[in-house]
Amino acid sequence: MTTTAAATKKPADDMAKEEAATLTLGNKTYDLPVKKGTLGPDVVDIGHLYRDAGIFTYDPGFTSTAACESDITFIDGDEGVLLYRGYPIDQLAEHGDFLESCYLLYYGDLPTPAQRREFEHAITMHTMIHEQMARFYSGFRRDAHPMAVMVGTVGAMSAFYHDSTDINDPRQREIASRRMIARKFISTALPCSAVNWDGSLDSDWSRFSPSAFRSSSGFTKTPGHHSGSRCLAC
Repeated sequence: MTTTAAATKKPADDMAKEEAATLTLGNKTYDLPVKKGTLGPDVVDIGHLYRDAGIFTYDPGFTSTAACESDITFIDGDEGVLLYRGYPIDQLAEHGDFLESCYLLYYGDLPTPAQRREFEHAITMHTMIHEQMARFYSGFRRDAHPMAVMVGTVGAMSAFYHDSTDINDPRQREIASRRMIARKFISTALPCSAVNWDGSLDSDWSRFSPSAFRSSSGFTKTPGHHSGSRCLAC
């Protein structure tokens, strides 16, 4: 079987159609759409390849495959680049804080001072953890890996909150996201400091308040990448 592939452009009088790649298998050819992201290389859309040609592609480790289309992140592992909404991760880690990064990821831009105050207040109002959920932590070993604890407790949250599970409702998505962010303050700290050996809770919650996590300014956004940008290789 002879297999060839070549990128071709549509005629100038057919500008409505996207650039396409042509895949030839034996005596059959298939036109595959070519998509362009704001950053990174173009990609060939093979989503219908199995349906149309009855074949799969082989790419161990997905080294040349874009797994999704993302408006949030851009990753270039070879160059050591990781952008959140266009901002380098090292700048967010050095000059930002947890709440600012959460706001950026969800809403697409860093908050203004007024937006920051409203967001912090909303998150603080959701930091209360159900006592039954708090008891989960006493079941983990003292030396349990934090990621394992987080995965377990995040999964448990779905059993407590049933009023914000409609993913098609923007308001419910926002409430669920804010609850998740708020619980991360407490669920990160609980295994280390807030659960006593008898399973009771430490009464001093103030040190886990969102207001304890402050930041300083100093961000440089990558040109060409904004809240409407797309990454096709993340």
